[in-house]
Amino acid sequence: MRVSRTYVPTLKEAPREAEIVSHQLLLRAGYIRKLAAGIYSFLPLGWRVVRKVEEIVREEMDRAGALEVRLPAVQPAELWRESGRWDVYGPELLRFRDRKQGEFCLGPTHEEVITDLVRGEVRSYRQLPLNLYQMQTKFRDEIRPRAGLMRGREFIMKDAYSFDASVEGAKRSYQAMYEAYERIFRRCGLAFRAVEADSGNIGGSMSHEFQVLAASGEDAIVSCPACGYTANVEQADVGRRAATGVEGSSPSLERVDTPGQRKAEEVARFLGIEVGRVVKTLVYRADDTLVAALVPGDRELNEIQWRKRLGAERLEPATPAEIVEAGALVGFVGPVGLRVASLWLDATLEGERGLVVGANEEDAHFIGFDPARDAPEATVASVAMARGGDPCGRCGGSFEAFKGIEVGHVFYLGTKYSQALGATVNHEGGDEAPLEMGCYGIGVTRIVAAAIEQHHDGDGICWPVALAPYPVHVLALQPQDSAVMEAAARLETALSGQGLEPLVDDRDIRPGAKFKDADLVGLPWRVTLSQRGLAAGEVEVRERSTGVEERLPLDAVVPYLQAKIAEALRG
Repeated sequence: MRVSRTYVPTLKEAPREAEIVSHQLLLRAGYIRKLAAGIYSFLPLGWRVVRKVEEIVREEMDRAGALEVRLPAVQPAELWRESGRWDVYGPELLRFRDRKQGEFCLGPTHEEVITDLVRGEVRSYRQLPLNLYQMQTKFRDEIRPRAGLMRGREFIMKDAYSFDASVEGAKRSYQAMYEAYERIFRRCGLAFRAVEADSGNIGGSMSHEFQVLAASGEDAIVSCPACGYTANVEQADVGRRAATGVEGSSPSLERVDTPGQRKAEEVARFLGIEVGRVVKTLVYRADDTLVAALVPGDRELNEIQWRKRLGAERLEPATPAEIVEAGALVGFVGPVGLRVASLWLDATLEGERGLVVGANEEDAHFIGFDPARDAPEATVASVAMARGGDPCGRCGGSFEAFKGIEVGHVFYLGTKYSQALGATVNHEGGDEAPLEMGCYGIGVTRIVAAAIEQHHDGDGICWPVALAPYPVHVLALQPQDSAVMEAAARLETALSGQGLEPLVDDRDIRPGAKFKDADLVGLPWRVTLSQRGLAAGEVEVRERSTGVEERLPLDAVVPYLQAKIAEALRG
């Protein structure tokens, strides 16, 4: 493909709204353009990358035995009411009415639709296992779409759904998808971790996220190098750690004045202690009862883990009126005398003494707090977010912390949707039972952004070979010179004949501008054709990711690149 015949509108500067590297480079290098908040058009280069991702995903899904379908993007409200999600999914669900006033939504996911499809056709265990997948545009009405393709409102997703007659069969399907995902992300050239995770709005009893490691990642994960256990910080199993409190006998509980000091950081600074010695008492409403959790001042409450431990459907912060009802005061809440249904102590505080807590009255705190003595009724459990340095709950090793970008998620759903929608099958003995289901998503367009976050430098993108829109960028530095253009045409034909279609920059512009655009666009290999080089019988071949250059005869370029690209694709 000649640059003069395609559409690659590069920009010298990224628009102000582009905050992260992938968003900036996708705009600057002419891969995407913004249409509305969180909605983007893909230009020719960008769409080729999307197709490369889709091709890898499709090949591995087919290899795993899944069958491709195409489901409607517009979904009727009745299905969502059957599953119980119409009223609980939230404002991300874009709802509308048609001309007959029928209620619909623009699909953010397709559990209801696929279950409806299967319940009408699959009646016997002999028709199972079954795994159906699609590549589909989704829409989630994010309140603050940001970071380009990383968190847009409209995006392309691969979603698959497995159906089995038994729990054992469903777990085999889950494992097959887990392994397919590992192959997909390896083939995409990504450094990633599979982490234990929460199921969120999808539901289900078991799930793993696939996280691409990147400094710009929104998700915090921890991994134990000793045993390999890896999890989202919201899901991580944290072990008990040694107490670091006051040695000797426990100090007595003493009230002190702390005028205007409400936050843990303010109290710690006022008293001249570490913020981790100040305990936050957080009051929440769990379904219909008030509960409270004690966590160190330098940690965040893990609402997901705590809700699970409570066995609650809903967990939300108490209102100021409810905090007063519990016998406390906003900004000075403490566990002593607090009237709640249950009190929970984060495991990192077990065995500690000499802590600081709110005194449940304005401008006052207690020092010398001993959880075992002063809150013996508290249930000890991990209710704070995990972080690097925490002990691993599996082996006792020390967690390492990473930032990640979620690009895939696998869920074991069980009968959550099949039971709600009446999707049952007859078993061998004649009994009828709900289908066991799994759900498996990959953010196709998010992979594009995640790959750039992991593969770039100060000059532009450095595409992994498998995802690059073209593997080779041929720069004809003097397109007005017939010898240069004849060499470019020969090389273009030879590369295309080997399945390595190049992008040939034949524009009549300064060589420096061509080099800058080549680095920005980020194709894996650059071949430079110049009058001087050809006169000397050689061309320059440069690897984008390493900057390593070779000077080769023109006829040696194709076999050289064939070998290099094949090696890169093998990983």
